Amino acid sequence: MESLSYKTISVNAATANKEWYVIDATDAVLGRLASQVAKILRGKNKPSYTPHVDCGDNVIIINADKIRLTGKKMTDKVYTRHTGYPGGQRFATPADYLAKKPTFVIEKAVKGMLPKNRLGAALFGNLKVYAGAEHPHTAQSPKTIKLNDIK
Repeated sequence: MESLSYKTISVNAATANKEWYVIDATDAVLGRLASQVAKILRGKNKPSYTPHVDCGDNVIIINADKIRLTGKKMTDKVYTRHTGYPGGQRFATPADYLAKKPTFVIEKAVKGMLPKNRLGAALFGNLKVYAGAEHPHTAQSPKTIKLNDIK
């Protein structure tokens, strides 16, 4: 072999190159948006992806209240939760949540696509969702990307 190094690069928390991205959710389909965002949060779009490390980027989603669901999911899809008391099962549709808490629908979809462990909880902390077009993260100078540009 020549003097080239063919060692596998393993990223750790100190060497991870994390960036900030803004994604506009206006008229975006929920599942397609969530899968792309989960890929960015995980770091799978980078050549230095390491499965057990938080090497993904921070993502800001704006206009969460303008998200789109295909078919009749806006009224037929049901989110189930439980209060913890007997007979405390509660049901709500995405239309109900978009009226009360518009960020919940995107957060739940993305969280369901992340690992179910401590790493997934840490990755979910890198997601910021806002109902309007404004966000308080201008100091991080985030880059705006479109869903079609993500590889």
